[in-house]
Amino acid sequence: MDSRQIVAFGGTPDAAQLEVVFGLAGGRKVLFDHAASPAFEDSELDADVTHLSFYPWPPPDLRELALAHDVILVAGGNTANMLAVWRVHGFDRILREAWEAGVVLSGWSAGMICWFEAGVTDSFGPQLEGLQDGLGFLSGSACPHYDGEELRRPAYRQLVRDGFPSGIALDDGAGAHYRGTALESVIVSSPGAGGYLVTADAETRVA
Repeated sequence: MDSRQIVAFGGTPDAAQLEVVFGLAGGRKVLFDHAASPAFEDSELDADVTHLSFYPWPPPDLRELALAHDVILVAGGNTANMLAVWRVHGFDRILREAWEAGVVLSGWSAGMICWFEAGVTDSFGPQLEGLQDGLGFLSGSACPHYDGEELRRPAYRQLVRDGFPSGIALDDGAGAHYRGTALESVIVSSPGAGGYLVTADAETRVA
């Protein structure tokens, strides 16, 4: 069985969804990255959490730190800024190594988009734009907050119709579990929430 796993959430995951992540990881040692939100306030997780900050500089043992955890959890925020910071410090390569070593990669919003080739983001201002600069661990595109922000669905549908890569959209109460690069299941925490495969001519609910 492929040990590479990613669990991406459309919105902030609740305790039950995080329990699924910990179960898949087989442990509760979490490296919590908030490069997308440098002013992120500590949140309480029922886990052994190490907070990762790149400010004013990353820890000297960044690779060893990442590989020593069961889960790397990525907070929401500015996706483009986060990717730039990661690449400057080589954390993009470390994340791939951790993924291939069996560390579960997870996150919401920016922490959903980043694993894909492309995504819908407000990184450049209040307007939504297509970003085609993701890590590319998973093919296609991603759109979080599908039911939580009024403009997300129409913006994503229009982008894909105009030639943006097809992909997956997740409501705020939904997450997608990938084993290897294949979608294995959708994790739903609220009634009516779901995931959707979006192509140029169709939107297909998968949960």
